Amino acid sequence: MGKHIVVGSGQVGSHLATKLLQQGHEVTVVTRSGSGPAGATKVAADVADQARLTEIAKGADALYNCVNPRYHRWLTDWPPMAASFLGAAEDTGAVLVILGNLYPYGPVTGPMTEDLPLASTSPKAQVRAKIWQDALAAHQAGRVRTVEVRGSDYFGPGASDQSYLGERFVPALKAGKTIQLIWPADIPHSWTYLPDVADALIIAATDERAWGRPWHVPTAEMLTFREVGERMAAILGRPAPKMVQLPWPLAQVAGLFSPMIRELKHTRYQFVAPYELDSSAFQQTFGMSPTPIDVALKATLAG
Repeated sequence: MGKHIVVGSGQVGSHLATKLLQQGHEVTVVTRSGSGPAGATKVAADVADQARLTEIAKGADALYNCVNPRYHRWLTDWPPMAASFLGAAEDTGAVLVILGNLYPYGPVTGPMTEDLPLASTSPKAQVRAKIWQDALAAHQAGRVRTVEVRGSDYFGPGASDQSYLGERFVPALKAGKTIQLIWPADIPHSWTYLPDVADALIIAATDERAWGRPWHVPTAEMLTFREVGERMAAILGRPAPKMVQLPWPLAQVAGLFSPMIRELKHTRYQFVAPYELDSSAFQQTFGMSPTPIDVALKATLAG
């Protein structure tokens, strides 16, 4: 079994560390507070401290970047953290596994595949793109081994309060209340199941065929908010929920008082037109399929 360093213990890092432990690996979880799942070695550290991260990662087979600063702090927080990860991977020889996202593609027409250019003009998306571009350049120069894994909007047990299918959605559905949405209810959208993200990260870390390129997490067929609600309600044996969309101008007013809501303008394009993730490359290469959607929704409701 290997030694794995999971940096971040949020909605992805927790699933990842738990799955690695279940597989018998030695797992160290690094967070600012020193939190993490039972069975893991828990270390409190500043991720931007390269010397400290290098010390923690000595002898590791894989170093996972699963941290995620608040969206409105990406421009200041990401560059020093990304540099620290890359330096620690180069100093220790650990495979650098980056949890990426789809923002760098920007608005696209049709399914998103890994060969799309990172063409977004958003400064925050460009920060994320540079993390991968710098890591890939180091890989191609023979300095590190690296891979990036990208998913769409997350859902599932343990999803953060920022998940559109989490605390914003499930409690109202269970209570039979009207679900309030920021985005239209009937636009098809790809949703990525958190346990599948963890499985994809482990494969990417341990199978050398994955290294040196980005991959999309196996993700099920697109569903609208309304379709998700109807399928969840059917699982619970209840009528389809009612949904109402918050007018966009009102959301913009709310953004005056909330940094997170204010940032929604940068991702609005993802929800006002079909947003499809193509994960066929990962599925065909590694033989991993997404968790069936009704199984995933049932686990989400239970979680």
